[in-house]
Amino acid sequence: MSRQPTVPQPPPIAHATADVDVVAPDGSAIRLLIGDAHRATRASLCEVTLAAGQASRPVWHRQVEEIWYVLDGRGEVWRWPPTVAVAGETERGIAAVGPGDALTIPTGWRFQFRASPESALRFLCYTSPPWPGPDEAQPSDEEGPWLPTV
Repeated sequence: MSRQPTVPQPPPIAHATADVDVVAPDGSAIRLLIGDAHRATRASLCEVTLAAGQASRPVWHRQVEEIWYVLDGRGEVWRWPPTVAVAGETERGIAAVGPGDALTIPTGWRFQFRASPESALRFLCYTSPPWPGPDEAQPSDEEGPWLPTV
């Protein structure tokens, strides 16, 4: 008699929790969706929320690239390359975002974001490689366009 191979169980389905899992170094609220527990080895996914009228702290990432997809709210995102001094020209890197918009945060780029006064900004954040830990996001050596409020 031939023996049937054991079929591994599929990775579990993720569900966003009602509670915040962690506060990111930029000050935004993070709900973890896909990571190690779901057998993701090349990427991770989380839901990010920034309260209405709030501005994050400017940061940059050492290893990961992020892709954002805006679900709710409106706001602005500032992105700036690591090889260019800001020198008071932050307005050049600002883009307005709203539901259905997608953008990338390249590795090493400084970035900051803010939510409109009317509603929270909520988006999915896909990171590749998977989020490596608390030392990944570093404070920006230069100021972003907005005074951080978180």
